[in-house]
Amino acid sequence: MNGPPPLSVLVVDDELIARRRLVRLLKAIDGVTIAGEAGDVASAIAAVETLDPDLMLLDVQMPGGDGFDVIERLGTRSPPVIFVTAFDHHALRAFDIEAVDYVTKPVDGQRLAQAIRRARLAIDERGREEEIGALLATVEALRQSLRQVQRPAHFFWVKSRGAQQRVSVEAVDYVEAERDYVRLHTGGQSHLVSDNLSAVENRLAPLGFLRIHRSTLVRADGIRELVQGRYGSWSLRLADGTELRVGRTYAAAVRRALDLKVKA
Repeated sequence: MNGPPPLSVLVVDDELIARRRLVRLLKAIDGVTIAGEAGDVASAIAAVETLDPDLMLLDVQMPGGDGFDVIERLGTRSPPVIFVTAFDHHALRAFDIEAVDYVTKPVDGQRLAQAIRRARLAIDERGREEEIGALLATVEALRQSLRQVQRPAHFFWVKSRGAQQRVSVEAVDYVEAERDYVRLHTGGQSHLVSDNLSAVENRLAPLGFLRIHRSTLVRADGIRELVQGRYGSWSLRLADGTELRVGRTYAAAVRRALDLKVKA
């Protein structure tokens, strides 16, 4: 008697080491083939449309959005999903809705195999279209659950000499947008991070950072002077002497945040 057809799985994670581990664990599970890999939202969507996998292992946090964005943008074209996440179990209670499964990092091989079995059963019993409908109905509830317990990470992972280096938020003086990336300035060093400034602002605003320009965030307690220039322009001077321009549309908000009653 022939067994069930192989389940093709797309692995989506922005960290190469994490993807390699997932691929290795998947190869040890009978009846599973690797459809492909992706490292960000855009490439994940392209891979689904090109490869048409049966199942997607999807990281929650990624550059250029998150795993939920992948599902929402694909809509009914999305395959069933097993989320891969570092969030704690309190946040993950919403995953129990409608048989959407998850595995936590670092991923355990037995737990992953269990999630694969659940996904196969869900697809076999309810059919792919019904499973996708249930998945889409879960996304907003899941987002709300994560927002309630998620706290901004107090560090960044940056690439340095072929390795991943942990940079504490406390070490960051200011952040500048640089095309599709942001550059973290830490004393005399800088680090390029694959993320957009708005997403970084959402993380850092609760930790005392101010948006002073459409392309710049600054640690508020690192500001030493607010200097008024010609024609109503403003700039900030940091403790190390770095001078940063304040955008006109941000000047009033910056003065309010610094509790300065200065006439423009």
